[in-house]
Amino acid sequence: MKYICLGYIAPEKFENLSETELNAMMDECFSYDDELRQHGHFAGGEALQPPQSAATLRWENGKVAVTDGPYAETKEQIGGILILEARDLNHAIQLMSQHPGVKAGPFEIRPAADLSEMIRESELRRAARPESK
Repeated sequence: MKYICLGYIAPEKFENLSETELNAMMDECFSYDDELRQHGHFAGGEALQPPQSAATLRWENGKVAVTDGPYAETKEQIGGILILEARDLNHAIQLMSQHPGVKAGPFEIRPAADLSEMIRESELRRAARPESK
């Protein structure tokens, strides 16, 4: 089963690290990611650029409104996602509790939603509609 792991980070946490300390932490994280890959648990992942580079979309007054920056003002922002293959939530927790990135900030682990049935039903509904010209 797939689990989405959201890695949160407090940006100021890295400001006081030396380049050597930062490199050591990143090397430790990437080494563990390699271990997850070797055992078939790493299904994907991406680091995110800083929250200031975000754009937030909202539906307001019948149209999309775009705001620069993150959705919420918090001390910790999402720093990246990791898609994990695990037997169950306890297995996902066990795997991620060993990830060195937990030292940089919390990880939120959620089961991925299986939308395949919902997608199939939507495709059937859309196929049954007369084409609009």
